[in-house]
Amino acid sequence: MTVTRTVELEGHIIDSGTMGRCFGVVMDLGGEFDVEEFNVGRHKHAETYCRMRVIAEEEEDLRAILHELNQNGATVADPRDATLEAAPDDQVVPVEFYSTTNHPTFVRVDGAWIEVEDPEMDCALVVERTEDGPAAHTKVLNAVDEGDLVVTGETGIRVEPPERPRNGGSSFGFMQGGVSSERPSASLIEEIADEMREVRENDGTVLVVCGPAIVHSGGRDALADLVREGYVDALSAGNGFAVHDLERDLYGTSLGVDTESLEHPRKGHKHHIYTISEIGRVGGIEAAVEEGIVEEGVMYQCIQNDVPYVLAGSIRDDGPLPDTITDAIEAQDAIREQAHEADLVLMLSTLLHSVAVGNCLPSTTKTVCVDINPATVTQLLDRGSAQAIGMVTDIGTFTPMLAEELLEE
Repeated sequence: MTVTRTVELEGHIIDSGTMGRCFGVVMDLGGEFDVEEFNVGRHKHAETYCRMRVIAEEEEDLRAILHELNQNGATVADPRDATLEAAPDDQVVPVEFYSTTNHPTFVRVDGAWIEVEDPEMDCALVVERTEDGPAAHTKVLNAVDEGDLVVTGETGIRVEPPERPRNGGSSFGFMQGGVSSERPSASLIEEIADEMREVRENDGTVLVVCGPAIVHSGGRDALADLVREGYVDALSAGNGFAVHDLERDLYGTSLGVDTESLEHPRKGHKHHIYTISEIGRVGGIEAAVEEGIVEEGVMYQCIQNDVPYVLAGSIRDDGPLPDTITDAIEAQDAIREQAHEADLVLMLSTLLHSVAVGNCLPSTTKTVCVDINPATVTQLLDRGSAQAIGMVTDIGTFTPMLAEELLEE
């Protein structure tokens, strides 16, 4: 005795690898497939259609296969409306709730497909009935309220993984995961600069995720220039980045080391904690700028140019600064708001905060990952972006080169 279900794939499923991944899913999970219809797109812009019957030994095995096929863009033939169940309590979802991907997603409600707002991985899918009709959006589990209509199972859900662009030619390669320090940095930086210009011209949002290494390695002034000139629309970082940026202004050091002479001044190892004390004394970074205590740097330019920033705290923070969000859930919500509005994200030498932002990004958001450690770049690219550039290089070299490319007259 076996169980079967028919699924459909449609789009540029051959060159985007979707069809091969789906065939692989069925075989890896111990099932079989029987292709009932296969119409190949015969030119660059033509779509391909595949209808196949999926066979498994047990219903549980079939459900597992269908789940993975759904995540890769397959849709159950002759779909029914999604199954909705009310959340039994705050922060509690029904059993077998649908766990989302970060790909564009649609849910079938009242016989019609509606697009899910703010696609994000590892969330619940909630449907609301409004005066204008049903609407669907993602919700992290800690934000689920009792009575929310949560989608369960795989029925009535369509996922559309990004496909290979038809125009080609961009360094933001489709689903590229390759990382190499041998890649032509100058040309990639030119490509990144072009994207940043385009985002600014279209009133989009460039989000920069910053690590303290930017300050330690001498890239701080270049990043501050980019903020001043309007190429950075939002900044996400931790307490450490802001502290060392401010320390550089107050004491000329970063982690107690003079960034110009590389000397260790007397009591330099205490400069970061002195910095936290001085900023706390006046009530925060904005107050320190207004009182003339802080006169330059990235945080200074953020205040002067009304660039919003999120400083998310961690368990190891000294201080922290008054501006640092110490509640983890509150910090996640602030990061999520930034991520959902971003058109281009630059992740600069910080694995911790880049992963936090990456978890909130739709797969369609263009992403740049820069770090001296190739393993870090690979991990960030694997967060699920379909359009990404990975560069293994010193951030102290990358940031000035990017600023020079953008600010040259």
